[in-house]
Amino acid sequence: MNDLIEKSIKKAKSYIEYKSMVLDLIKEGRPTGANQSEDLFNFTKLNGKRMKRLDKQTKLAESSKEKVQEINKDFTWLVLTESWCGDAAHVLPVLNKFSEENSNIDLKVVLRDDNEDLMNKFLTNGAMSIPKVIVIENNTSKVVGSWGPRSKVATKMVIDYKQKHGKIDATFKKDLQIWYNGDKGVQIENDIVELLKEMK
Repeated sequence: MNDLIEKSIKKAKSYIEYKSMVLDLIKEGRPTGANQSEDLFNFTKLNGKRMKRLDKQTKLAESSKEKVQEINKDFTWLVLTESWCGDAAHVLPVLNKFSEENSNIDLKVVLRDDNEDLMNKFLTNGAMSIPKVIVIENNTSKVVGSWGPRSKVATKMVIDYKQKHGKIDATFKKDLQIWYNGDKGVQIENDIVELLKEMK
């Protein structure tokens, strides 16, 4: 496991590098990953705009800033994602705000399809759901926590919809994005504050 994580961290990008890669892909007219469909490219374009907007709009509560500033050991937050992932476009800007508050947290991004071995160690209910945040204590290379792909509240929305309708469809995806826009990252922020407790 340690070797796998170290290998992934070596090829990981910073958040700024990841955003720059997404913009380059948009210019090239393609998404990340093996599936080069037009739909996934359109989601990639949308996510590029989303991250840019959320980087400007996202503001952490003072209590969240205080909590993250208490972290006094070095950690890496390694995020598995793909450019077309709508949830990730909402999650990454929030994670970045936390990492900006404390230089002990190094936010790194890797692509799921290029790191399947690692992804398979962090499945959600047997699925390769993204984004997935892996929290690594740098001194020991020990995984002390993980989170994702969504906040507890959004996860419950997904479960409830699946129970009622059998599967996630375009209607729900649209409703989820509306919910994300209204929530302004608050539920993600709350969950990450909980995750910080694993880093003591």
